[in-house]
Amino acid sequence: MTAQFILVVDDEPDIRQLVSEILEDEGYDVAVAENAEEAKELRRKRRPDLVLLDIWMPGEDGISLLKGWQKSGSLCCPVIMMSGHGTIETAVEATRLGAYDFIEKPLSMAKMLLAIENALNSEQLKQENKGLRDQVTESYEPIGNSTLMINLREQIKRIAEHNNVVLIYGDSGVGKEVFARYYHANSNGANRPFVRATVSSFEADNVSKELFGWESGDKVHYGLLDESRGGCLYLSDIGALPEDAQKRFLITLREGYYTRVKSSEHVDLDTALVFSSQHDLRDDVAAGLFDGDLFSQINVIPLLIPSLREHPEDVPELLSYYVDQLTGQDGLPYRHFSVPAQNFLRNHEWFGNIRELRNLVQRLLIMGTDSEITQEEVEESLGAEIPIFNSPLSQVPQSLFDLPLRQAREQFEHDYLDFQLNQVSGNVSKLAELVQMERTHLYRKMRSLNIDPKKYGK
Repeated sequence: MTAQFILVVDDEPDIRQLVSEILEDEGYDVAVAENAEEAKELRRKRRPDLVLLDIWMPGEDGISLLKGWQKSGSLCCPVIMMSGHGTIETAVEATRLGAYDFIEKPLSMAKMLLAIENALNSEQLKQENKGLRDQVTESYEPIGNSTLMINLREQIKRIAEHNNVVLIYGDSGVGKEVFARYYHANSNGANRPFVRATVSSFEADNVSKELFGWESGDKVHYGLLDESRGGCLYLSDIGALPEDAQKRFLITLREGYYTRVKSSEHVDLDTALVFSSQHDLRDDVAAGLFDGDLFSQINVIPLLIPSLREHPEDVPELLSYYVDQLTGQDGLPYRHFSVPAQNFLRNHEWFGNIRELRNLVQRLLIMGTDSEITQEEVEESLGAEIPIFNSPLSQVPQSLFDLPLRQAREQFEHDYLDFQLNQVSGNVSKLAELVQMERTHLYRKMRSLNIDPKKYGK
Protein backbone atom coordinates (compact mmCIF):
# COMPACT_ATOMS: atom_id res chain seq x y z
CA MET A 1 0.00 0.00 0.00
CA THR A 2 1.40 3.40 -0.95
CA ALA A 3 2.00 5.66 2.05
CA GLN A 4 0.36 9.06 2.09
CA PHE A 5 2.80 11.87 1.36
CA ILE A 6 3.11 14.86 3.71
CA LEU A 7 5.17 17.96 2.97
CA VAL A 8 6.46 19.78 6.08
CA VAL A 9 7.46 23.43 5.55
CA ASP A 10 9.18 25.14 8.50
CA ASP A 11 12.31 27.26 8.88
CA GLU A 12 13.27 25.69 12.23
CA PRO A 13 15.53 22.60 11.75
CA ASP A 14 14.54 21.03 15.07
CA ILE A 15 10.83 21.26 14.21
CA ARG A 16 11.41 19.76 10.75
CA GLN A 17 13.41 16.84 12.16
CA LEU A 18 11.02 16.12 15.05
CA VAL A 19 7.85 16.30 12.96
CA SER A 20 9.29 14.23 10.09
CA GLU A 21 10.50 11.49 12.47
CA ILE A 22 7.12 11.26 14.21
CA LEU A 23 5.21 11.21 10.94
CA GLU A 24 7.49 8.54 9.46
CA ASP A 25 6.97 6.43 12.60
CA GLU A 26 3.22 6.79 11.94
CA GLY A 27 3.68 5.33 8.46
CA TYR A 28 3.60 8.52 6.38
CA ASP A 29 6.02 9.38 3.58
CA VAL A 30 7.57 12.76 4.45
CA ALA A 31 9.56 15.51 2.73
CA VAL A 32 10.75 18.70 4.46
CA ALA A 33 11.41 22.23 3.21
CA GLU A 34 12.87 25.18 5.12
CA ASN A 35 11.34 27.93 2.98
CA ALA A 36 8.74 28.67 0.32
CA GLU A 37 11.11 28.10 -2.60
CA GLU A 38 12.06 24.62 -1.41
CA ALA A 39 8.38 23.87 -0.81
CA LYS A 40 7.50 24.87 -4.38
CA GLU A 41 10.27 22.69 -5.78
CA LEU A 42 9.28 19.62 -3.74
CA ARG A 43 5.63 20.15 -4.61
CA ARG A 44 6.60 20.33 -8.29
CA LYS A 45 8.30 16.93 -8.05
CA ARG A 46 5.45 15.20 -6.28
CA ARG A 47 1.86 16.03 -5.46
CA PRO A 48 1.45 15.93 -1.66
CA ASP A 49 -1.55 14.50 0.16
CA LEU A 50 -1.19 17.15 2.90
CA VAL A 51 1.01 20.15 3.69
CA LEU A 52 2.06 21.29 7.15
CA LEU A 53 2.94 24.95 6.58
CA ASP A 54 4.59 27.37 8.98
CA ILE A 55 3.39 30.97 8.72
CA TRP A 56 6.48 32.93 9.76
CA MET A 57 9.45 32.13 7.50
CA PRO A 58 12.29 34.20 5.99
CA GLY A 59 11.46 35.45 2.51
CA GLU A 60 7.96 34.45 1.41
CA ASP A 61 5.72 33.74 4.42
CA GLY A 62 3.30 30.83 4.66
CA ILE A 63 0.16 32.93 4.16
CA SER A 64 1.55 34.39 0.92
CA LEU A 65 2.53 30.91 -0.28
CA LEU A 66 -0.97 29.59 0.50
CA LYS A 67 -2.50 32.58 -1.25
CA GLY A 68 -0.41 31.90 -4.37
CA TRP A 69 -1.57 28.27 -4.48
CA GLN A 70 -5.18 29.31 -3.99
CA LYS A 71 -5.03 32.04 -6.63
CA SER A 72 -3.48 29.74 -9.25
CA GLY A 73 -6.11 27.08 -8.62
CA SER A 74 -3.45 24.56 -7.59
CA LEU A 75 -4.44 24.08 -3.94
CA CYS A 76 -4.56 20.33 -4.47
CA CYS A 77 -4.64 18.99 -0.91
CA PRO A 78 -5.43 19.94 2.70
CA VAL A 79 -3.08 22.51 4.26
CA ILE A 80 -2.60 22.79 8.02
CA MET A 81 -1.02 26.07 9.13
CA MET A 82 1.43 26.24 12.07
CA SER A 83 2.43 29.34 14.02
CA GLY A 84 4.17 30.25 17.28
CA HIS A 85 2.73 33.75 17.25
CA GLY A 86 -0.74 33.16 15.93
CA THR A 87 -3.59 35.59 16.15
CA ILE A 88 -7.28 35.13 15.50
CA GLU A 89 -6.99 37.37 12.45
CA THR A 90 -4.18 35.24 11.01
CA ALA A 91 -6.14 32.04 11.59
CA VAL A 92 -9.23 33.54 9.93
CA GLU A 93 -7.17 34.68 6.94
CA ALA A 94 -5.61 31.23 6.54
CA THR A 95 -9.02 29.57 6.68
CA ARG A 96 -10.41 32.02 4.15
CA LEU A 97 -7.59 31.08 1.78
CA GLY A 98 -8.46 27.40 2.04
CA ALA A 99 -6.40 26.08 4.97
CA TYR A 100 -8.03 23.07 6.62
CA ASP A 101 -6.82 23.81 10.16
CA PHE A 102 -4.57 26.02 12.25
CA ILE A 103 -2.36 24.69 15.10
CA GLU A 104 -0.19 26.67 17.49
CA LYS A 105 3.40 26.16 18.58
CA PRO A 106 4.83 24.69 20.70
CA LEU A 107 3.27 21.78 18.88
CA SER A 108 1.25 19.17 20.71
CA MET A 109 2.10 16.04 18.76
CA ALA A 110 -1.19 14.39 19.73
CA LYS A 111 -3.17 17.39 18.43
CA MET A 112 -1.06 17.56 15.29
CA LEU A 113 -1.58 13.88 14.47
CA LEU A 114 -5.32 14.21 15.10
CA ALA A 115 -5.52 17.27 12.83
CA ILE A 116 -3.62 15.42 10.10
CA GLU A 117 -5.82 12.33 10.39
CA ASN A 118 -9.00 14.44 10.26
CA ALA A 119 -7.76 16.40 7.25
CA LEU A 120 -6.80 13.26 5.30
CA ASN A 121 -10.08 11.55 6.18
CA SER A 122 -12.01 14.64 5.10
CA GLU A 123 -10.17 14.72 1.78
CA GLN A 124 -10.80 11.00 1.24
CA LEU A 125 -14.52 11.49 1.92
CA LYS A 126 -14.57 14.37 -0.53
CA GLN A 127 -13.03 12.19 -3.23
CA GLU A 128 -15.37 9.30 -2.43
CA ASN A 129 -18.38 11.61 -2.64
CA LYS A 130 -17.13 12.89 -5.97
CA GLY A 131 -16.84 9.31 -7.15
CA LEU A 132 -20.31 8.53 -5.85
CA ARG A 133 -21.78 11.45 -7.77
CA ASP A 134 -20.21 10.01 -10.90
CA GLN A 135 -20.95 6.40 -10.12
CA VAL A 136 -24.09 6.80 -7.93
CA THR A 137 -24.76 3.29 -6.62
CA GLU A 138 -23.13 1.20 -9.35
CA SER A 139 -21.61 -2.00 -8.01
CA TYR A 140 -17.83 -2.32 -7.88
CA GLU A 141 -18.30 -6.06 -8.40
CA PRO A 142 -19.38 -7.40 -11.80
CA ILE A 143 -22.79 -9.04 -11.52
CA GLY A 144 -23.34 -12.67 -12.50
CA ASN A 145 -22.82 -16.20 -11.21
CA SER A 146 -22.20 -17.92 -14.52
CA THR A 147 -19.00 -19.95 -14.73
CA LEU A 148 -17.65 -17.37 -17.16
CA MET A 149 -18.20 -14.44 -14.75
CA ILE A 150 -16.93 -16.33 -11.70
CA ASN A 151 -13.71 -17.22 -13.54
CA LEU A 152 -13.35 -13.64 -14.78
CA ARG A 153 -13.63 -12.18 -11.27
CA GLU A 154 -11.04 -14.65 -9.99
CA GLN A 155 -8.73 -13.75 -12.87
CA ILE A 156 -9.00 -10.04 -12.06
CA LYS A 157 -8.19 -10.68 -8.40
CA ARG A 158 -5.01 -12.50 -9.41
CA ILE A 159 -4.05 -9.75 -11.83
CA ALA A 160 -4.64 -7.07 -9.17
CA GLU A 161 -2.12 -8.75 -6.85
CA HIS A 162 0.77 -8.69 -9.31
CA ASN A 163 0.23 -6.32 -12.24
CA ASN A 164 0.07 -2.53 -12.51
CA VAL A 165 -0.79 -2.35 -16.22
CA VAL A 166 -3.94 -3.96 -17.64
CA LEU A 167 -5.62 -3.71 -21.04
CA ILE A 168 -9.38 -4.41 -21.13
CA TYR A 169 -11.18 -5.25 -24.35
CA GLY A 170 -14.92 -5.42 -24.81
CA ASP A 171 -17.86 -4.18 -26.83
CA SER A 172 -19.68 -1.03 -25.85
CA GLY A 173 -21.94 -1.53 -22.86
CA VAL A 174 -20.30 -4.66 -21.39
CA GLY A 175 -19.21 -2.76 -18.25
CA LYS A 176 -15.49 -2.24 -18.78
CA GLU A 177 -15.38 0.48 -16.11
CA VAL A 178 -17.02 -1.83 -13.56
CA PHE A 179 -14.22 -4.36 -14.17
CA ALA A 180 -11.62 -1.59 -13.87
CA ARG A 181 -13.11 -0.55 -10.53
CA TYR A 182 -13.17 -4.19 -9.41
CA TYR A 183 -9.48 -4.44 -10.27
CA HIS A 184 -8.80 -1.30 -8.20
CA ALA A 185 -10.87 -2.57 -5.24
CA ASN A 186 -8.72 -5.72 -5.14
CA SER A 187 -5.35 -4.00 -5.62
CA ASN A 188 -2.84 -2.72 -3.07
CA GLY A 189 -3.98 0.84 -3.82
CA ALA A 190 -7.65 0.20 -3.04
CA ASN A 191 -7.72 2.97 -0.43
CA ARG A 192 -6.18 5.48 -2.84
CA PRO A 193 -7.92 7.36 -5.70
CA PHE A 194 -9.63 5.76 -8.67
CA VAL A 195 -9.55 8.30 -11.51
CA ARG A 196 -11.31 7.69 -14.83
CA ALA A 197 -11.25 9.52 -18.13
CA THR A 198 -12.13 8.92 -21.78
CA VAL A 199 -9.26 9.80 -24.10
CA SER A 200 -11.51 10.83 -26.99
CA SER A 201 -13.27 13.39 -24.75
CA PHE A 202 -10.12 15.52 -24.46
CA GLU A 203 -9.22 18.22 -26.93
CA ALA A 204 -6.54 16.72 -29.17
CA ASP A 205 -3.97 19.43 -28.36
CA ASN A 206 -4.42 19.04 -24.60
CA VAL A 207 -4.29 15.27 -24.09
CA SER A 208 -0.71 15.22 -22.81
CA LYS A 209 -1.39 18.13 -20.46
CA GLU A 210 -4.51 16.44 -19.08
CA LEU A 211 -2.68 13.18 -18.47
CA PHE A 212 0.82 14.24 -17.45
CA GLY A 213 0.22 17.79 -16.18
CA TRP A 214 2.23 20.84 -17.17
CA GLU A 215 4.29 23.67 -15.74
CA SER A 216 4.14 27.38 -16.47
CA GLY A 217 6.75 29.47 -14.71
CA ASP A 218 6.82 28.36 -11.09
CA LYS A 219 3.25 27.04 -11.24
CA VAL A 220 2.55 23.31 -11.36
CA HIS A 221 -0.66 22.06 -12.96
CA TYR A 222 -1.21 18.47 -11.92
CA GLY A 223 -2.45 15.90 -14.42
CA LEU A 224 -4.43 12.69 -14.01
CA LEU A 225 -1.30 10.69 -13.21
CA ASP A 226 -0.71 13.01 -10.26
CA GLU A 227 -4.34 12.86 -9.12
CA SER A 228 -4.39 9.06 -9.19
CA ARG A 229 -1.02 8.64 -7.46
CA GLY A 230 -0.94 5.50 -5.34
CA GLY A 231 -4.26 4.39 -6.82
CA CYS A 232 -5.52 3.65 -10.30
CA LEU A 233 -5.95 5.62 -13.52
CA TYR A 234 -8.55 4.16 -15.89
CA LEU A 235 -8.36 5.41 -19.47
CA SER A 236 -11.06 4.25 -21.87
CA ASP A 237 -10.88 4.50 -25.66
CA ILE A 238 -7.08 4.27 -25.48
CA GLY A 239 -6.89 3.88 -29.27
CA ALA A 240 -7.68 7.60 -29.57
CA LEU A 241 -4.43 8.54 -27.80
CA PRO A 242 -2.52 11.01 -30.03
CA GLU A 243 1.07 10.43 -31.06
CA ASP A 244 2.68 12.78 -28.51
CA ALA A 245 0.85 11.17 -25.60
CA GLN A 246 1.70 7.70 -26.94
CA LYS A 247 5.41 8.57 -26.89
CA ARG A 248 5.15 9.94 -23.35
CA PHE A 249 3.37 6.81 -22.12
CA LEU A 250 5.95 4.58 -23.78
CA ILE A 251 8.78 6.36 -21.94
CA THR A 252 6.78 6.30 -18.71
CA LEU A 253 6.21 2.56 -18.84
CA ARG A 254 9.78 1.80 -19.88
CA GLU A 255 11.53 4.09 -17.40
CA GLY A 256 9.07 4.15 -14.50
CA TYR A 257 8.75 7.95 -14.49
CA TYR A 258 7.02 10.70 -16.45
CA THR A 259 7.67 14.35 -17.18
CA ARG A 260 5.07 17.09 -17.27
CA VAL A 261 4.64 19.19 -20.39
CA LYS A 262 7.25 22.00 -20.51
CA SER A 263 9.27 20.37 -17.72
CA SER A 264 12.33 18.14 -17.57
CA GLU A 265 11.71 17.04 -13.98
CA HIS A 266 11.23 13.28 -13.57
CA VAL A 267 8.18 12.23 -11.53
CA ASP A 268 8.14 8.61 -10.36
CA LEU A 269 5.21 6.58 -11.67
CA ASP A 270 3.22 5.29 -8.70
CA THR A 271 -0.12 4.53 -10.33
CA ALA A 272 -1.80 1.38 -11.61
CA LEU A 273 -2.87 1.87 -15.23
CA VAL A 274 -5.98 0.28 -16.70
CA PHE A 275 -6.63 0.93 -20.39
CA SER A 276 -9.66 -0.15 -22.39
CA SER A 277 -10.69 -0.39 -26.01
CA GLN A 278 -13.73 -1.57 -27.94
CA HIS A 279 -11.62 -3.03 -30.73
CA ASP A 280 -8.39 -4.95 -31.23
CA LEU A 281 -5.53 -2.44 -31.10
CA ARG A 282 -3.47 -4.68 -33.37
CA ASP A 283 -5.51 -3.31 -36.26
CA ASP A 284 -4.40 0.20 -35.23
CA VAL A 285 -0.78 -0.91 -34.96
CA ALA A 286 -0.96 -2.44 -38.45
CA ALA A 287 -2.51 0.76 -39.80
CA GLY A 288 0.21 2.91 -38.20
CA LEU A 289 -2.26 4.60 -35.85
CA PHE A 290 -0.89 3.16 -32.60
CA ASP A 291 2.71 2.70 -31.55
CA GLY A 292 3.70 -0.96 -31.68
CA ASP A 293 6.15 -0.68 -28.79
CA LEU A 294 3.52 0.96 -26.59
CA PHE A 295 1.06 -1.77 -27.53
CA SER A 296 3.60 -4.38 -26.40
CA GLN A 297 3.97 -2.58 -23.08
CA ILE A 298 0.24 -2.40 -22.29
CA ASN A 299 -0.81 -5.74 -23.82
CA VAL A 300 1.00 -7.90 -21.25
CA ILE A 301 -2.27 -8.75 -19.47
CA PRO A 302 -5.12 -8.39 -21.98
CA LEU A 303 -8.55 -8.98 -20.46
CA LEU A 304 -11.53 -9.67 -22.72
CA ILE A 305 -14.94 -8.82 -21.25
CA PRO A 306 -17.57 -10.99 -22.94
CA SER A 307 -20.72 -9.65 -24.52
CA LEU A 308 -23.92 -10.35 -22.61
CA ARG A 309 -25.12 -12.86 -25.21
CA GLU A 310 -22.12 -15.02 -24.26
CA HIS A 311 -23.43 -15.49 -20.71
CA PRO A 312 -27.24 -15.23 -21.00
CA GLU A 313 -27.70 -17.23 -17.78
CA ASP A 314 -26.76 -14.02 -15.91
CA VAL A 315 -29.66 -12.03 -17.40
CA PRO A 316 -32.19 -12.80 -14.60
CA GLU A 317 -29.70 -11.71 -11.91
CA LEU A 318 -28.88 -8.54 -13.85
CA LEU A 319 -32.58 -7.73 -14.26
CA SER A 320 -33.12 -8.12 -10.51
CA TYR A 321 -30.03 -6.04 -9.72
CA TYR A 322 -31.10 -3.10 -11.89
CA VAL A 323 -34.68 -3.21 -10.62
CA ASP A 324 -33.35 -2.88 -7.06
CA GLN A 325 -30.86 -0.20 -8.06
CA LEU A 326 -33.31 1.97 -10.01
CA THR A 327 -36.08 1.72 -7.43
CA GLY A 328 -33.68 2.67 -4.66
CA GLN A 329 -31.72 5.26 -6.60
CA ASP A 330 -34.36 7.02 -8.69
CA GLY A 331 -37.44 6.28 -6.63
CA LEU A 332 -39.08 4.37 -9.48
CA PRO A 333 -41.97 2.03 -8.57
CA TYR A 334 -40.91 -1.54 -7.85
CA ARG A 335 -41.89 -4.15 -10.42
CA HIS A 336 -40.70 -7.71 -10.99
CA PHE A 337 -40.15 -9.69 -14.18
CA SER A 338 -42.29 -12.75 -14.74
CA VAL A 339 -40.52 -16.04 -15.46
CA PRO A 340 -41.63 -16.03 -19.15
CA ALA A 341 -40.31 -12.44 -19.48
CA GLN A 342 -36.96 -13.44 -17.97
CA ASN A 343 -36.73 -16.46 -20.23
CA PHE A 344 -37.53 -14.34 -23.28
CA LEU A 345 -34.80 -11.86 -22.35
CA ARG A 346 -32.26 -14.65 -21.84
CA ASN A 347 -32.63 -15.29 -25.57
CA HIS A 348 -32.51 -11.65 -26.65
CA GLU A 349 -29.51 -10.59 -28.82
CA TRP A 350 -28.42 -7.72 -26.51
CA PHE A 351 -26.38 -5.82 -29.09
CA GLY A 352 -26.08 -3.01 -26.53
CA ASN A 353 -25.04 -5.48 -23.81
CA ILE A 354 -25.57 -4.64 -20.12
CA ARG A 355 -26.18 -0.96 -20.88
CA GLU A 356 -29.08 -1.93 -23.13
CA LEU A 357 -30.45 -4.19 -20.38
CA ARG A 358 -30.32 -1.40 -17.82
CA ASN A 359 -32.05 1.02 -20.18
CA LEU A 360 -34.79 -1.53 -20.82
CA VAL A 361 -35.38 -2.03 -17.09
CA GLN A 362 -35.56 1.72 -16.56
CA ARG A 363 -38.04 2.13 -19.44
CA LEU A 364 -40.28 -0.66 -18.12
CA LEU A 365 -40.27 0.70 -14.58
CA ILE A 366 -41.22 4.17 -15.81
CA MET A 367 -43.86 3.18 -18.33
CA GLY A 368 -45.55 0.22 -16.65
CA THR A 369 -48.31 0.20 -14.03
CA ASP A 370 -48.75 -3.42 -12.95
CA SER A 371 -46.44 -4.97 -10.37
CA GLU A 372 -45.45 -7.74 -12.78
CA ILE A 373 -43.59 -7.20 -16.04
CA THR A 374 -44.93 -9.67 -18.58
CA GLN A 375 -43.33 -11.16 -21.65
CA GLU A 376 -45.83 -9.31 -23.84
CA GLU A 377 -44.85 -6.00 -22.26
CA VAL A 378 -41.16 -6.75 -22.79
CA GLU A 379 -41.72 -7.64 -26.44
CA GLU A 380 -43.73 -4.49 -26.97
CA SER A 381 -41.03 -2.34 -25.34
CA LEU A 382 -38.28 -3.89 -27.44
CA GLY A 383 -40.40 -3.58 -30.58
CA ALA A 384 -40.95 0.12 -29.94
CA GLU A 385 -37.50 0.78 -31.39
CA ILE A 386 -37.31 1.58 -35.10
CA PRO A 387 -36.89 -1.77 -36.90
CA ILE A 388 -33.90 -2.36 -39.15
CA PHE A 389 -34.42 -5.07 -41.73
CA ASN A 390 -31.62 -7.61 -41.93
CA SER A 391 -32.28 -8.61 -45.52
CA PRO A 392 -30.89 -6.88 -48.63
CA LEU A 393 -32.75 -3.90 -50.08
CA SER A 394 -34.27 -5.98 -52.87
CA GLN A 395 -35.95 -8.22 -50.28
CA VAL A 396 -37.30 -5.48 -47.98
CA PRO A 397 -41.07 -6.09 -47.79
CA GLN A 398 -41.92 -2.55 -48.75
CA SER A 399 -40.33 0.22 -50.78
CA LEU A 400 -38.00 2.61 -48.96
CA PHE A 401 -40.06 5.37 -50.52
CA ASP A 402 -43.05 4.22 -48.47
CA LEU A 403 -41.15 4.43 -45.16
CA PRO A 404 -40.78 7.45 -42.86
CA LEU A 405 -37.62 9.40 -43.68
CA ARG A 406 -35.71 8.38 -40.56
CA GLN A 407 -36.46 4.68 -40.97
CA ALA A 408 -35.65 4.79 -44.69
CA ARG A 409 -32.33 6.51 -43.99
CA GLU A 410 -31.35 4.03 -41.28
CA GLN A 411 -32.35 1.09 -43.47
CA PHE A 412 -30.12 2.37 -46.26
CA GLU A 413 -27.22 2.98 -43.83
CA HIS A 414 -27.64 -0.56 -42.49
CA ASP A 415 -27.47 -2.17 -45.92
CA TYR A 416 -24.65 0.12 -47.06
CA LEU A 417 -22.44 -0.77 -44.07
CA ASP A 418 -23.43 -4.43 -44.36
CA PHE A 419 -22.19 -4.44 -47.96
CA GLN A 420 -18.97 -2.58 -47.17
CA LEU A 421 -18.15 -4.83 -44.19
CA ASN A 422 -18.37 -7.83 -46.47
CA GLN A 423 -15.93 -6.13 -48.85
CA VAL A 424 -13.32 -5.62 -46.10
CA SER A 425 -13.98 -8.96 -44.35
CA GLY A 426 -15.07 -7.24 -41.14
CA ASN A 427 -11.92 -5.09 -40.69
CA VAL A 428 -13.27 -1.94 -39.02
CA SER A 429 -10.09 0.09 -39.58
CA LYS A 430 -10.31 -0.55 -43.33
CA LEU A 431 -14.05 0.16 -43.23
CA ALA A 432 -13.48 3.54 -41.54
CA GLU A 433 -11.03 4.48 -44.28
CA LEU A 434 -13.33 3.22 -47.01
CA VAL A 435 -16.47 5.05 -45.84
CA GLN A 436 -14.45 8.08 -44.63
CA MET A 437 -15.75 8.05 -41.04
CA GLU A 438 -13.89 8.48 -37.76
CA ARG A 439 -13.69 5.04 -36.15
CA THR A 440 -15.40 5.99 -32.87
CA HIS A 441 -18.38 7.46 -34.74
CA LEU A 442 -18.44 4.40 -36.99
CA TYR A 443 -18.68 2.02 -34.02
CA ARG A 444 -21.49 4.14 -32.59
CA LYS A 445 -23.32 4.06 -35.92
CA MET A 446 -22.98 0.27 -36.24
CA ARG A 447 -24.30 -0.23 -32.71
CA SER A 448 -27.34 1.94 -33.44
CA LEU A 449 -28.04 -0.15 -36.56
CA ASN A 450 -27.59 -3.51 -34.80
CA ILE A 451 -24.52 -4.40 -36.89
CA ASP A 452 -21.91 -6.65 -35.29
CA PRO A 453 -18.63 -6.45 -37.26
CA LYS A 454 -17.40 -9.68 -35.62
CA LYS A 455 -19.90 -11.63 -37.72
CA TYR A 456 -18.17 -10.67 -40.94
CA GLY A 457 -15.12 -12.20 -42.54
CA LYS A 458 -15.68 -15.63 -41.03
